[in-house]
Amino acid sequence: MNTKSVRTIADIARIANVSKATVSRALNDSPLVRAETKKRIQAIAEEHHFRINIPARNLSTQKSHTIAFVTNAYHVKAFSMEDLFSLEIMGGITNGLHPLGYEMLIVHVDPRDSEWATQYLESGRVDGFVLMTSSKKQSHIKTLLDIHAPFIVWGVPQANANYCSVTADNVTGGRLATEHLIQIGRQKIAFLGGSDYEREVQERLKGYEQALQNVGRQVDPNLLVYGDYSHASGYAAMEQLLDQAPDLDAVFVNSDLMAIAAINVIQNRGKQVPGDIAVVGYDDLSIANYNNLPLTTIRQNIPLAGKLLAENLVQYIQTGVVTNVTLPVELVVRKSA
Repeated sequence: MNTKSVRTIADIARIANVSKATVSRALNDSPLVRAETKKRIQAIAEEHHFRINIPARNLSTQKSHTIAFVTNAYHVKAFSMEDLFSLEIMGGITNGLHPLGYEMLIVHVDPRDSEWATQYLESGRVDGFVLMTSSKKQSHIKTLLDIHAPFIVWGVPQANANYCSVTADNVTGGRLATEHLIQIGRQKIAFLGGSDYEREVQERLKGYEQALQNVGRQVDPNLLVYGDYSHASGYAAMEQLLDQAPDLDAVFVNSDLMAIAAINVIQNRGKQVPGDIAVVGYDDLSIANYNNLPLTTIRQNIPLAGKLLAENLVQYIQTGVVTNVTLPVELVVRKSA
């Protein structure tokens, strides 16, 4: 049989003297096919320059082998930590998806749109969703649960929730950041959080409170402010903090981008970082290390988080097994504290 006549799986099956199902499994690297058989079939396919017809495969399996990465509707006016974080975690997700034969589609969702998930799922464009958005996240989760869509969430899962999630140890992160500031001698330590309704922020606040209470200190309400992870909100919140407590000497900020904004405010007020006010951020994004004043921060393993989001979602699609993973965090000390 010449090369031109090898156009289908059936052609390869005749050459290899196996069934079409065995060829299909072998070309998809299925563990159900013996290694030597798989190697022989793949060699025949390579010799004849055969490639799987992806659209045809998708029609036959009713799977698109594509995952939707769901984030907020894109607005150029306000660049936020979520934009930076999403860019970095996407690398981990694609690294996790590629060996599994899946691709990623980026979906920007308007928080007011309640039909987006149904449209993508019923059209067959995607097999499941990685939910990153913080705005209206709980509403989106309810929508996905209601339509029985396969999905996984970056963030703290709801109590007794029957869906997949990957998060980091936020309580420990808040405690490590605050303990470090205590250990370097800071007396009046502020907390600059993300949105106060988010579970991640509430848990980081809990860690902050634990660290203070462990050394006999009270939590001062004047030292607690909140933003929305954007640079602008970090700037405004830090100004509010300095107006409320001008003698503060440290601040734990819930994102690196807001921490950079906080440093700008502190320096504009004629104070030194870390001399007058020490600053600790959160996430350890690339900007934390390459900022003009490198940030002390809490590192979440973002590449691993992305990889687990991909692998655990695909596992759920294939098996129905629900997983909830909490990753460890660590303190990275640089010049800002």
